Amino acid sequence: MTVQTDAPARERGQTDTPARERGQTDAPAERVSHAGEEEKRRQARYPGRQTWAAWPAYDAAELGFRGYWYPVAWSSNVAEGRPVRITLCGENIVLVRDSNGLHALYDRCPHRGVPLSCGSQEFDGTISCAYHGWTFDTTTGRLGAVITDGPDSPICGKVSVATYPVEEHLNLIWVYMGADGEEPTPLLDQIPEELRGAAFNLGGRIKVRKGDWRLTCENGFDEGHAKFLHRNAMWRRFKSMPVWNLTTLEKRGRWLFRVQTEQHWTAEFPGYGTWPPQRESRFRIKPSTDGTQSISNTGNPRAPHPQIAAQDFPGFVSVSLPGVLRVVYPDFIHYEFYVPYDAEHHRYVGLMVNFDSGIRSLLFKAKYLGFVRWFFHGLFAAQDAWMVDETDAPPERLYRPDVSLTTWRSMCEDAAEERATRLNPTA
Repeated sequence: MTVQTDAPARERGQTDTPARERGQTDAPAERVSHAGEEEKRRQARYPGRQTWAAWPAYDAAELGFRGYWYPVAWSSNVAEGRPVRITLCGENIVLVRDSNGLHALYDRCPHRGVPLSCGSQEFDGTISCAYHGWTFDTTTGRLGAVITDGPDSPICGKVSVATYPVEEHLNLIWVYMGADGEEPTPLLDQIPEELRGAAFNLGGRIKVRKGDWRLTCENGFDEGHAKFLHRNAMWRRFKSMPVWNLTTLEKRGRWLFRVQTEQHWTAEFPGYGTWPPQRESRFRIKPSTDGTQSISNTGNPRAPHPQIAAQDFPGFVSVSLPGVLRVVYPDFIHYEFYVPYDAEHHRYVGLMVNFDSGIRSLLFKAKYLGFVRWFFHGLFAAQDAWMVDETDAPPERLYRPDVSLTTWRSMCEDAAEERATRLNPTA
């Protein structure tokens, strides 16, 4: 029996390589030629600006990397009888909860293309299209009934929709995006090591924002922007940060760390003067002068929580695939997941984790809900969202601190090559 599968290209046995990497384009030849000439003019006008040609897999990953789990929603947002539509890596997916658990299916009825997320759960373990009642098994994706064609509809069992591996952890729903027939890697392999089996308090925010996921990930791991862009943010109002520093990059396991080797809290710029001006720093906590580096980069060493100290992080900022930022403070850790939505948007998932218990746990929750969520996941992160939306790169002209970005891109390139070899060992 032939089963027709209504699914994205990856589920129909086609390559998941973007069209531009396959040499295809949806633009007329004259438009492509014009675009090439325009790029030449831009390069001539801005000599030294670079494209991402040195990182071809990264350049092609506008819809994210395959072979990873992505957080897409809070678990509490998907209830039984209420299908939820999400977009991930350019694909529309419907999340469905029933007595058999949580399921993720391709959000398109193969009959006339109506989103299944518009439908309802008429029978347990199924979802029915709102248009004609085509009813699909939520576990297998197979068409099990067509309400408007009677119990003996001959098309039953001959059509299916793609399903996606889905799990729940950290109060989040995670969906695995892989190639056709690829077995998902264990979700716990992607969960930060310090969160596996540990007791903690968690607060966070999920929001779809404008901008390519790669630009927002690079913004998070960027060496210089926090020192200037966020200098007047309320979150930093009483914190000091260096004007500039020298940094090395260290790879430990699947994480890439920024390790500061020098910190400079003021700087004299010949012909211009001293920065920061006195008005910028008079209310800020003064940095230490004993040469000790703070885990939070404020220059004020504090004993970190034992759970954090036990990790022995070489630096306070790190990044890992498929686009996860970790920023370590003495009493909590902040995580950002940059989840590809489509070519022009990403889903921002920000989490703040504290390891206290008892009364201190309650104090953290009150502090987070009272002002941290607003100042940090709201106003502070909004500055990043603003810059990502305004960024026009590539082409670009990099400077010394951007070694963090080029090293990250190279790490992504290596991971993409390793996965391609694993999936096609004889290629």
